[in-house]
Amino acid sequence: MPTCPAPVRPLDAAAAAELTTAAGELLAEHGSATAPGLLAALPAARTSLGEDLHRGLRPVDGPDGLFVLRGLRPDDAGLGPTPGHWSTVGDAGALWDVVLLLVSALMGTPIAWDGQQDGRFVHNIVPSPGHEDEQTGASSTVLLTPHTEDAFHPGRAHLLLLACMRNHDRIATTAASVRRAELTARDVAELTRPTVPILPDDAYEQARRYGGPPAPVPTLFDTGAGLALRYDPAYTPVADADDTWREAYGRLADELARVSVAVALEPGDVLVVDNDVVVHGRVPFKARYDGTDRWLKRASVRVADRPTRPAAESGEHGYGQTALTAWAR
Repeated sequence: MPTCPAPVRPLDAAAAAELTTAAGELLAEHGSATAPGLLAALPAARTSLGEDLHRGLRPVDGPDGLFVLRGLRPDDAGLGPTPGHWSTVGDAGALWDVVLLLVSALMGTPIAWDGQQDGRFVHNIVPSPGHEDEQTGASSTVLLTPHTEDAFHPGRAHLLLLACMRNHDRIATTAASVRRAELTARDVAELTRPTVPILPDDAYEQARRYGGPPAPVPTLFDTGAGLALRYDPAYTPVADADDTWREAYGRLADELARVSVAVALEPGDVLVVDNDVVVHGRVPFKARYDGTDRWLKRASVRVADRPTRPAAESGEHGYGQTALTAWAR
């Protein structure tokens, strides 16, 4: 896998200060990054931000399907120690929760899930004892398999944002664009056929207990602007598919591995990923659990009226999971 930087969109010092100042004012006014009033204030707050920020947060473009927003500077000491579990974060890094919400609001509508991290709109991604071998963001010692975020759900995000708070060990996030992959027409035809479902991952305990029959979904689909994918091999019952489909799925996996890049985020970097085009993962690492481990904040964004999903998705049950929006439409 080549160690290749993602396209970078720099924020100058003035734009970064404007964004953090606006976030600080919102936090001071509402008292908490999770306050409903703060979430409701995001649309008005984004309109007051300057042209440099609106230009920097224009849509993801090009076949890479991702970019890094660079120029923010969190204070490592001021953040406090990296928590051992998302549930113990409390208000640590709350200013950066609001910064990430503003960045998200500039690009679309932030969403959350009632069954994940208590419905928070900003998730904390930290290695957690006892979860080292899972295929979730709390793992560490295993390769986090490249996947579409929340691939099991028809209401999944169009954009995924990962903001780096701390990464002393330069642990890489992996990313691979399906539009860089070289697939035959036969493979594409096979993988656009709804064959097997994608099951909820281990972070969704309620969804995994849902009793409704799972619907088979296509792995690939055409958006009109190019090929897109819905992919999570760790939670896909590949063995239930026929040989021809499995062979095509294996070739897709090989191609995604071939074109994968490794992005070692720096503190303050925000990686923006087109969740319809790019799968993401993480290389293995050894967690120390001493307060200095890697710490990311994650936000999910929907883009209104984006015509990128197959119409059949509207009939899926989503395993009983409800997507929450940051403000009323």
